Amino acid sequence: MAGIHITDIEAAINWWRERSPSPDGVSLPGPTRALAEVYALMVYFGETEADEHSLPPKALEAWLAWYATTPDTPCIAICSTSQGDPVCKGCGRRFDEVQRWTEMSPGEKRACWHRITIEGTALRFHRYKERAL
Repeated sequence: MAGIHITDIEAAINWWRERSPSPDGVSLPGPTRALAEVYALMVYFGETEADEHSLPPKALEAWLAWYATTPDTPCIAICSTSQGDPVCKGCGRRFDEVQRWTEMSPGEKRACWHRITIEGTALRFHRYKERAL
C-alpha cells in the first residue's frame, strides 16, 4: 500500500484553501471539500495514512494537483548509494528507493519523503541545506 500521510492531506487542503477560499466563510469549494472529507474520516477512524488507490477520484485529483507543486526528489546530489551504502547519506533514501524512484507512484514517493523527514538523519536535513531547496 502506498500510504499518503495525513500531514500531506492537510498540506493539500491548506494549498487549496489559499487558491480557492471559501466564498462565504462556511462552505468549501470542491477540491477542498473532497480532501476535507478524507481528512475527517482519517481523524474519525484514527488513521494516519490513506491508500492512494482507494481515495475518491475528486480527492485524488485535488491531492495530485498539490503533489505536482512539491519537489519530486529528495536528492541533493551527494549520493552514497553509488559507493555501496545501503542508505544514501545525502538524501536518506534506501538503495532500492533510489533505483526505483522514477517508477514509484506519487503515494510511494510521498511515503518515502515522510520516512526520511521523520528520521532526519540525512545530510539534506543538517548540512547542505542550501542544496535541499
